[in-house]
Amino acid sequence: MAEAPIHIRSSWAAVQDHSRHFADFTFVYPVISRRSRGLSIGINLNPDKVCNFDCVYCEVDRRVPGLVSRVDLEQMKDELVAMIRFAKDGGLAKEPKFDEVPWLTRDIKDIAFSGDGEPTMIANFAQCVAAVAEAKKAEALERTKIVLITDAAGLDKADVRAGLELMDANNGEVWAKLDAGTEAYYQQVNRSHIFYERILKNITTTAQSHPVVIQSLFLKLHGSAMSGIELAAYCGRLNDIVAAGGQIREVHAYTLARPTTESYASRLSAEELNTIAATIRERTGLKVAAFD
Repeated sequence: MAEAPIHIRSSWAAVQDHSRHFADFTFVYPVISRRSRGLSIGINLNPDKVCNFDCVYCEVDRRVPGLVSRVDLEQMKDELVAMIRFAKDGGLAKEPKFDEVPWLTRDIKDIAFSGDGEPTMIANFAQCVAAVAEAKKAEALERTKIVLITDAAGLDKADVRAGLELMDANNGEVWAKLDAGTEAYYQQVNRSHIFYERILKNITTTAQSHPVVIQSLFLKLHGSAMSGIELAAYCGRLNDIVAAGGQIREVHAYTLARPTTESYASRLSAEELNTIAATIRERTGLKVAAFD
């Protein structure tokens, strides 16, 4: 029998607060994630807050320096094992913020490379994947995924490709960001020096070897949602990826759940988001999950 879907409410404190800092941990943090559909243990590979995107919806305040400038692999692995055991033993369920949803805190849905910047910018990404895979195996988390949440700019790096191979062998999944259908809108939303065409090429090439989840945040800029023309272009890019032999497992369409650093970026209503999701399904034939 299929497992009943879990509805994660955006109003829950554990969803609204995705702080990358927990207790005395430096690199590991727990969150209740709508898209993970439960408990996700985050691995912050960018405590220095370095990123090659400057998204208008990002909640990371880069005016405040990061706490450390490099990732200590052994410390990261020790923190991960400690967090896994803390969750499995029921300790996390008693923590403020998580005590509102204790039934979601023992089942670890995924261990996600995410954090305060772009994970693939780290020089030893494959080593980080290996450390997480070792911890996952030691703690008997066979069903738990290893997820890379990425803006896709670094998916063409040799070390990252090696890391993806390790992820494939350990129930891994790539969640690639695609928020736009054109270069102009991409620059409005993601504000990057990386060309949009490179993002599309990297997602397509990766999807040809590793089925990907497309993660797309839809929002209002200065009170206006994405135009119909832009949405049609976005759907066209998804169709292009599939036509080139790319495998898209699912599209995650979501909107803002937490405060951003740009006041002119605001969330869509559930109705608006569901309308966009329905359009994507109709124009691409892909599985689309909406998270308002």
